Amino acid sequence: MSAAWSLVVPVKMLRRAKSRLAVLAGPDRERLALAVATDTVSAALRCRQVRAVVVVTDDPVAAPALAELGARVVSDEPDAGLNPALRHGAGAAAVDPPPGGSGGVGALSADLPALRPEELGRALGAAGERPHAFVPDAAGIGTTLYAARWGEPFEPAFGPGSRLRHLDAGAYELALPDIATLRRDVDTPADLEAALRLGVGPRTAEVVEALGLRVPGR
Repeated sequence: MSAAWSLVVPVKMLRRAKSRLAVLAGPDRERLALAVATDTVSAALRCRQVRAVVVVTDDPVAAPALAELGARVVSDEPDAGLNPALRHGAGAAAVDPPPGGSGGVGALSADLPALRPEELGRALGAAGERPHAFVPDAAGIGTTLYAARWGEPFEPAFGPGSRLRHLDAGAYELALPDIATLRRDVDTPADLEAALRLGVGPRTAEVVEALGLRVPGR
């Protein structure tokens, strides 16, 4: 399948990111948050179905680091919350849709350090069969990927309880097997433990090792 999807990845200011991981990382929490976002964006860029990744961030450290990977970085001009930031990024991503109108624009969580490109590709392939689709997180409460085909309105509803909001809005839930790394977002020490069991990307693994983190249950 040719690269037909543009993905928008929102990255918080690092000083505000992953506050619940402070119990593990302490003052190095920002370093861990950047590593997680870097592994997520890197995996997305390696996905065969992805033609572009647009990162929405105002963080002065994250922006150049993610741009160096090959992502297009835009500032959070609305500065009005997560979903407005995603719509702003989608506007930048949708400037040049591919010939034939296949694929679309997706919103991808920035905290998927175990993400495998092939799992993301399977989800995007299935999403292309629906006007709107989403992947729920591992807890079945939130959302890690929302996708809208080219020509359809881009209407993400991220935030607490987003799975039900996306369902209520008519988006199709992608209950696919073998996409555990796409569903495994990381907010808490228990989430990080689960991601480590799946196998995190090199930046996250490096920081975890360098900080000597002791993840509960390991």
